[in-house]
Amino acid sequence: MKIKVINKSGLDLPKYQTPCAAGMDIFADVHEEVTLKPLERKLIPTGLFIELPEGYEAQIRPRSGLAIKNGITVLNTPGTIDADYRGEIGVILVNLSDREFTLQRGDRIAQMVIAKHECAEWEEVTELTGTERGAGGFGSTSAK
Repeated sequence: MKIKVINKSGLDLPKYQTPCAAGMDIFADVHEEVTLKPLERKLIPTGLFIELPEGYEAQIRPRSGLAIKNGITVLNTPGTIDADYRGEIGVILVNLSDREFTLQRGDRIAQMVIAKHECAEWEEVTELTGTERGAGGFGSTSAK
């Protein structure tokens, strides 16, 4: 699949780090250091503008290394970029650690997964088909 992209960052395009990776790393397009204090969140620019085919979305997800080593994650994960969005991709990072974290230009800040999706149509009814599980939720299927 080919996706049209405008890269105003001058950094690498999103890229897969291994042949079987589902997510492409995306980079921070900041022009000076950005420091996130504990529990602080900031919108980090990427300099990327994309044109997805209809029926696809780009999901922005955290990088596991940033999360485990530094407590940095994507706040609204997964963030969704719709096929009709043409603005710059921004990533909302949050610092869940107890120490400051400093971000540099070109740091890998998140990963992007391109996913196919369906648009649903609602069919309003008065009852749903029964199942063995029924309305059980919130851990109801775990072993007793």
